Amino acid sequence: MQSTNMQSSKLLKLIILALLGTISLILFFLNFPLPFLPPYLKIDFSEVPALIAALIFSPMAGVAVEAIKNMLYLVVSGAGDPIGIIANFLAGVMFIVPVAVLYHRYKGVKSIISGLITGTVIMAIGMSILNYLVILPAYAWFMGWEEMNQSAKWVAVSLGVLPFNIIKGIIVGLLFVPLFIKMKKWIEQKQANLA
Repeated sequence: MQSTNMQSSKLLKLIILALLGTISLILFFLNFPLPFLPPYLKIDFSEVPALIAALIFSPMAGVAVEAIKNMLYLVVSGAGDPIGIIANFLAGVMFIVPVAVLYHRYKGVKSIISGLITGTVIMAIGMSILNYLVILPAYAWFMGWEEMNQSAKWVAVSLGVLPFNIIKGIIVGLLFVPLFIKMKKWIEQKQANLA
């Protein structure tokens, strides 16, 4: 009997993660550019369902939702741009994991705020380094462009990638804190039921 309950619990967890991944994909399509940044950098709220999964279950559940979202996007859009999908996945992971780790350690609104600040800093710095060293050169190669020189990469990172990730972290954080406050009891109840 206990084995059946365990299998049922795992199945329910998979269903919840798949559902949150699908919601994340829908939110990923509802994006908008910022007027003063390159138009290919768009703000979306697809990290919110991944954050919820990470808070209910574990940081790895949030990573799984990010992976589901990006795999679904690849299938649905038929994207010929795997580099952007990988970059989106890495940015999401850098943002979500610190929030989940701090929340699971300290439980509360302060830990969510600390996690969102930490996640924003890690995402902004991490994506800046990755773009400079790997992503921008990979885009240039993939698109058949000339290799970007150091100053072009520096401008793209310092005037595009870095401010974009800081702004995105702030916007998502400002949305998520009141959402978390409203959902705190529900999240704690799901943690208890699904543990």
